[in-house]
Amino acid sequence: MSSGVPDLEQALAQARVALERIGLLLFSDPALPSLVGIIVGEPLRRSWWGHPRGGLIYQAMNRVDDDPTVLSIKLVAGKVTYVHRRLWNAVYAIGISRDAWQLDDLSPAAHWLLTRVDADGEVRADHVFVPAEVVPHTRVTDAARELERYLLVHATEVHTESGAHAKVLQTWPHWAAAARAAPSQMTAEEARTELEGAAGRLVAEAVYGLALLPWQSPSRRRRR
Repeated sequence: MSSGVPDLEQALAQARVALERIGLLLFSDPALPSLVGIIVGEPLRRSWWGHPRGGLIYQAMNRVDDDPTVLSIKLVAGKVTYVHRRLWNAVYAIGISRDAWQLDDLSPAAHWLLTRVDADGEVRADHVFVPAEVVPHTRVTDAARELERYLLVHATEVHTESGAHAKVLQTWPHWAAAARAAPSQMTAEEARTELEGAAGRLVAEAVYGLALLPWQSPSRRRRR
């Protein structure tokens, strides 16, 4: 479009090009390349809810979420990040590595939930309850967010029968089988290097900004 703000199909096409070039694309970020930024014509420094193009953003988000060639995870700065298929092996290798930075800070409830996901392959968070003897009065959703943040599971959201949302947690082998993704032969170190390279390309596309990955806090680097 001449105004620089694309329609839905143009935005999706631009997002595909950016994802192909960089390997990663955020859903929204105030500085780094993102789907929301493509749609509004610049990085958005506030919530996209209430933006004049909010309806189009919502449509685009759903289209990308439904795209079987795009993996959506909490990766850069803990935000929703779209991952190009060529980097799936790296994500998988990290997901199954169970390194110290992933496990050492987990709460007892998250450890319990990880054991449950490992046993079942897939768990819907609103269908399980952390036993009181593990940690009393703990919400499964909090434990699920921990596992997602440390890339220990693949997480998606579904609409429940009541109209709410619930997280579905999968082991990475379970996800790979459903996505028809070949299991990775990479080491965790190789995988981190590959994703760090993509994060560097993401930063290079912006005037400013950081693209920190889950293992890059000072305390976690010492555990690698």
